Amino acid sequence: MDVRIQAIHFDVAEKLVDFINKKADRLARHHSAVTTADVTLKVVKPETAMNKQAIVKLAVPQHDDLVADKIADTFEEAIDLALDALDRQLTRLKEKK
Repeated sequence: MDVRIQAIHFDVAEKLVDFINKKADRLARHHSAVTTADVTLKVVKPETAMNKQAIVKLAVPQHDDLVADKIADTFEEAIDLALDALDRQLTRLKEKK
């Protein structure tokens, strides 16, 4: 699976990139139909708690793209929440077939 990471108005640390790739690979192992994951990270203003936003968009052939948008205290937590939501969406998509 191809993972593209875009950070809006900041630079992504290598540690965060590794974390995202590891989590995305786990999702790809469970659901082989996923071809691309677009991850957008941004800091929501104002600078308070719960201001890290992760938007993850998965490309699944012959289906609409699946999207999860989560906000949390850290980017890692937001990525976890978004990928868990996408895992549930992919499971429902499989059950429909």
